[in-house]
Amino acid sequence: MSMYFDIGDETLWNPSNGAGRLFLRQVGVFEAELGLPSGIGQGKYWGDPDTLEVDPAVFAQFVRGLVAWHCRTGHAVITALSEGFVATAIALARRAGIDVEMPEPGPGHVCGGVQSDVQVPGHPRAASATVVAALDTRAREMDRWMAR
Repeated sequence: MSMYFDIGDETLWNPSNGAGRLFLRQVGVFEAELGLPSGIGQGKYWGDPDTLEVDPAVFAQFVRGLVAWHCRTGHAVITALSEGFVATAIALARRAGIDVEMPEPGPGHVCGGVQSDVQVPGHPRAASATVVAALDTRAREMDRWMAR
């Protein structure tokens, strides 16, 4: 069995039920964390929990907020826990034709504005070219691994 993440008649992703359920549970976690709806909901076959419709306008705002949130954190554990989900969401957004801008790295520049959840003891994590490139690379890897 598998799940379907669709926009209209186009399937963006067709993961196994286990991967799809895990992704959906994480969607709920990050909707609550960000205070934003994801735009992923019950699909055209109402009552079929394996078919989900993606609202591209709402999902675009969710993913852009997610990327900014991910880049703002200076907490190593939060970064590690969220990176795979953020990369998967970016890959799904790109498949939907959504432009997801990766933050511009630079000396002393913290992507997404003011940092949150800075790890203590520790040093704030700046948005280095390495951090931004790693997230973009991970999203591209996820796209290759995600069945359509």
